[in-house]
Amino acid sequence: MGRKIVFSEAELAEARQMVGGAADVRQLKDGLAVVLSVDLRLTNRQVADVLQASPATVVRMHGRVRDRAGAGATKGGEKATWGGRRHAYMTPEEESEFLRPWEDQAATGGILVVPPIHADFERRVGCRVQPATVYRLLARHGWRKIAPDNIHPKGNPEAQEEFKGGGSPTRWEKR
Repeated sequence: MGRKIVFSEAELAEARQMVGGAADVRQLKDGLAVVLSVDLRLTNRQVADVLQASPATVVRMHGRVRDRAGAGATKGGEKATWGGRRHAYMTPEEESEFLRPWEDQAATGGILVVPPIHADFERRVGCRVQPATVYRLLARHGWRKIAPDNIHPKGNPEAQEEFKGGGSPTRWEKR
């Protein structure tokens, strides 16, 4: 059996007021989610069946009532919302700090490859991660793949032109 859902008197009063004076269907359902949970002692799944919603939606309805009653879940004074980096290994600032030594190496003309960065990242976070995680990290910070020039540094342009110079025999040319 799930946890017992507990609401304060202010939250219950707000829910009853929402049911009585609902401006739209959403407010009515939000208020009913709380009233059904408290008065009839229904579980989230049972409330979801009554309101034709999912149990996760019922939990969100409860949260909206709590927010309206003034006792919503807040972090640092701001309202908690959907979205964000819930499964990040590092904060954006920590990621910038992690990339700083590699940035210095790239600035001096060094060629960077992902495997050493990946190994260093795994050491830093203390667990194995997929290489795609490092590629996404680099993309998030504006790094991009720069392909090296297609001219070999030890190439000899004169020898290449001399090799090309002979051309095809004249009897193969179209008439």
